[in-house]
Amino acid sequence: MKKIVTSIAAALIMITSLNAFAAEKANPLKNVESAKIITTYLEATTLGSVDMNKFLFSEDFEYRNTANGDTFGKKEYTKFLKAHKGITFDCETAYEILDQSGQACVAKATMKFANFTRVDYITLDQTEDGWKVSKVVTSYPEK
Repeated sequence: MKKIVTSIAAALIMITSLNAFAAEKANPLKNVESAKIITTYLEATTLGSVDMNKFLFSEDFEYRNTANGDTFGKKEYTKFLKAHKGITFDCETAYEILDQSGQACVAKATMKFANFTRVDYITLDQTEDGWKVSKVVTSYPEK
C-alpha cells in the first residue's frame, strides 16, 4: 500500500512539473508604457536583440518598405529579425511619439547611418496583453 501511495505521489509531482514547463511565459512587456515598446522595437532592429519579439508584435502586424514596395507579415518579419540576431548596426537612433490617444500610438524612429537615413513610422495598439507594434512603414528620405 505504501508503494502505491508513493507511486501516485511521484506521478502527481511529474504531471505538475510537466505542466509548469508547458505553461506559456508571462509577457514581460504587458504592463509597460508605449515608449518602452518603441525602444524594444529599436533594440530588435538596430541591436539584433530578438528576445522580446514574441511579445512585441501584434498577430496582424504589417511591415512595409516604401523604397521597394515590399510588405511582410509578423512571421516573415520576425524571421528576418531572428536571422540578424546579435548584429549591431552602426547608426545613431532617436525616436519621438507623434501622437498617443486612447489605445493608439504613432511614433517616428530615425536611424542615421553614414550614407543614408532610415525612418520608421511605428503604429502601436494597446490590447489586453499590453502595447503591441501593429504596423511599421519604412522610408529612406534623401539627405
